[in-house]
Amino acid sequence: MSAPIPLTSPEAAPLFPLSAVAHQPDLTLALSLLAVSPALGGLLIRGDRGAAKSTSARALAALLPAHAEGLPVHGDGAAPFVNLPLGAGEERVVGTLDLDAALRGEARLKPGLIAQAHGGVLYIDEVNLLPDHLVDVLLDAAAMGVHRVERDGLSVTAPARFALVGSMNPEEGNLRPQFLDRFGLCVDVQAPTAPGERAEIVRRRLAFDADPAAFTRAWAGAEADLHARLGAARGRLAHVTVPDALLIRIADHAAAAGVRSLRADLVLYRAACALAALEGRLSVTAADVDRAAPLVLTHRRAPHAPDLPPPPAPPQDSPPPAEPPQPPADPPTDAPDGEAPPEAGNESPHTPGAPGGGDHLPPAGDPPGEVFAPVPAHVARPLPGGSRGAGDAGRPRVTGSRPDANPAQLALPDSLRAALIRAGLSGEAAPDRPGLTRADLRAPILAPQEGSRVLFVADASGSVGASGRMGAVKGALLDALSGQGHPDRAALITFRGVGAALLLDWTADAHAAARAVEAAPTGGRTPLTQALRLARVTLDAGRGARLVLFTDGRANVPTQPGADPWAEALGAARALHGVPALVVDTEAGRVRLGRAAQLARAMGADLTPLHLPEHHPDTSLNPSSLETP
Repeated sequence: MSAPIPLTSPEAAPLFPLSAVAHQPDLTLALSLLAVSPALGGLLIRGDRGAAKSTSARALAALLPAHAEGLPVHGDGAAPFVNLPLGAGEERVVGTLDLDAALRGEARLKPGLIAQAHGGVLYIDEVNLLPDHLVDVLLDAAAMGVHRVERDGLSVTAPARFALVGSMNPEEGNLRPQFLDRFGLCVDVQAPTAPGERAEIVRRRLAFDADPAAFTRAWAGAEADLHARLGAARGRLAHVTVPDALLIRIADHAAAAGVRSLRADLVLYRAACALAALEGRLSVTAADVDRAAPLVLTHRRAPHAPDLPPPPAPPQDSPPPAEPPQPPADPPTDAPDGEAPPEAGNESPHTPGAPGGGDHLPPAGDPPGEVFAPVPAHVARPLPGGSRGAGDAGRPRVTGSRPDANPAQLALPDSLRAALIRAGLSGEAAPDRPGLTRADLRAPILAPQEGSRVLFVADASGSVGASGRMGAVKGALLDALSGQGHPDRAALITFRGVGAALLLDWTADAHAAARAVEAAPTGGRTPLTQALRLARVTLDAGRGARLVLFTDGRANVPTQPGADPWAEALGAARALHGVPALVVDTEAGRVRLGRAAQLARAMGADLTPLHLPEHHPDTSLNPSSLETP
């Protein structure tokens, strides 16, 4: 057995050992794979607070090699662990000019956090709140293993092989899809619900807090075994082979998850190799691919694809759960709110086997519905979130600088750096008294500012006045896209039949918005819960977006057999609480239930009625009316 791994140093507090993390098998497996092969591209840990996300990430550093190429052996015998604070700027992350050296006439780069993490772990808590350009830089370095810095007149390339670990709470917003795809692995963690498991976790934590040194000594043997296992797997990884037939199995997993990016196939290939090496084998098996697939695909899965199964459990674990209950054989024959009953052959409200996506997209069996021409309408309240551009807090973000002899705005630090570099390298002036010339002046490069984003969710069911609702959505969409300067971006979800669909993804094209609304079919029942859940996913992909919901609240399509559609809709509405929102009440007729108002209260949203003309045409849409007015 290897010597116990030192988990303490005179300068650092003891770390909770990874081998002592209880009842999080997927998390410890993913961290182990990343320790074997940092080329996987990083690990994203999503979950509730208090689920051992940061504790496990910190413990990983103690299991990595104590030295890396280009760096001396660390004095405390452990790989570096670098925690990237949320307030860190680009200079702190990538490095910047060493001003002390510049004053001595030397052009030298002061290393940033990426360079400091080489050979260890770079941890980002709340990675979903980090600016996008920094996330991009970090993912590039983690995937390529090389860090390139070109700024302040310097060009530096250095090795950057580190394990990138990011954690986030999905309730606080999601990462953009393009960044989710860049993380190699992802684990969704939750605190266990079984009383015995929770008690064991608390027992270990209390023991660690009472005497960290004694606790780490008690787990030193298990930690040494894990360290030796990971080291042997790293040495074995280069010799692992994958049978060609398993490439088809890898592609099948990616296709079943609805993943377009080929990065998923490549990462799954590498993860299966790392798993085989971790298990002490030189050849990948189908079981390796199946076990690694959920870790690679869970964050890349398309919204309409079936949920991925968890990684297969070892043989000694409990058997898989029983099949989910089947829906009733006969669909309901009545249709409240004046809607037409579903036609024969339509799918049931819930499709087993597609718990995630089956709620979102209407099945092919939905009746095509009728298409109505738009009509004038009026929404009394302004869109949620205040005036245009109100969501842009503070000054525009500066992403860099450029030479400009007559700058309208001066980037003072960069101008001074340019003068120091010129004075130090050319000898034109004393380094401690550099002269500033127009050739040294720099103007800031500002990140482009997008307008606000508005997601429209429209009831396209067969309720009375459907044509008027769709006409009102058309007017609201065009109004949101008609601002001066940077146009606002909008998206549209419609719901009818047994599902909801993203009819229009985020766009600033007013013509595309008009065509999408004008051509939207109507008819069928009211799957409100499915629409609100899809809205939550769409809002996560558009940071700072606002929501406008056109509905009468008369939900009548459950997501589970026997469930109460209205109770489900209220729960989905509460999940949107905190999003700037406006609910437009489209209820008409003498008998009104007032459910739109209840939805608005659950969402914390404003409420306004939809004002339609007393007489409006319901003529079917003809080809000429597809032109934007």
